[in-house]
Amino acid sequence: MNLQQPYRIKTIKEYHKILGIGHPEHPMISVIDLAEITPYKSEETIRVVFDFYMISLKKVEAGDVQYGYGQQKYDFDEGILFFISPNQVFSFKADDDFRSVGIMLLIHPDFLWGNPLANGIKKYEFFNYSVNEALFVSEKEEMVLKSFIRNIEQEYHSHIDKFSESIIISQIESFLNYSNRFYMRQFLTRKISGSQIVDKLEKILDDYFNDENIINKGLPTVQYIASLLHCSPNYLSGILKALTGQNTQQHIHEKIIEKAKEKLSTTTLTVGEIAFALGFDYPQSFSKLFKSKTDFTPVEFRASFN
Repeated sequence: MNLQQPYRIKTIKEYHKILGIGHPEHPMISVIDLAEITPYKSEETIRVVFDFYMISLKKVEAGDVQYGYGQQKYDFDEGILFFISPNQVFSFKADDDFRSVGIMLLIHPDFLWGNPLANGIKKYEFFNYSVNEALFVSEKEEMVLKSFIRNIEQEYHSHIDKFSESIIISQIESFLNYSNRFYMRQFLTRKISGSQIVDKLEKILDDYFNDENIINKGLPTVQYIASLLHCSPNYLSGILKALTGQNTQQHIHEKIIEKAKEKLSTTTLTVGEIAFALGFDYPQSFSKLFKSKTDFTPVEFRASFN
């Protein structure tokens, strides 16, 4: 494997070969028992890209393994569930004592072709979470998730008929929906860390909009905010929505409106000057956002104070 450029694994069959296990019974979907494979040992980070979805429910029994997307790193020492979508750069390294147990579900996008889930799978934001934002599942939750994977495995082990594909896809969709539920539980049970993120977000936005150089920086992006909070954009929006009912973009808009109202009511700056002072390129864009959030134009809002 080339350590400089990610190694692309195009098919499930190819991945089976790399893992040293037999050919998959179905070319586009496979369940792998991690206890049956000999893990790749490496002191250096290996970077790979899959052309298929990977869902891994695993527990590291011994040794140390690090996984990551991009620059994110995570040391696993308990049961976790994480998701990888096609074309994500996935990196890992493992020491000589590394052992893991669990199961892995591989799904090629072509298997979903013609089914609503082919596009619907994109709504599951955890496919774009970093691995250090993995789902920690209870024993009961793990049993629920494993039951769907075992049903999938049993179905493709059986005689394939015209019902097989729809049955398997329904099991996949149920698995993803339960994963969504369990992620929401994780957001709520980790309220302390989540509340700290909300507090940090408020400070970041206050500092950003109080910066005299904001005219040159423009409006803050979700990606920018997430990078300062050391999490992926989707995970940040997910935890904020669970705790506050608003995603990151909505928080940014709320802060813009808060600062705008302050300037409109306490200064004589023109609407255009306020727009530029808040990072907008065009006053019209500011006025449109303000109207959509308050039902007043900036001029109408200012007039209400006179």
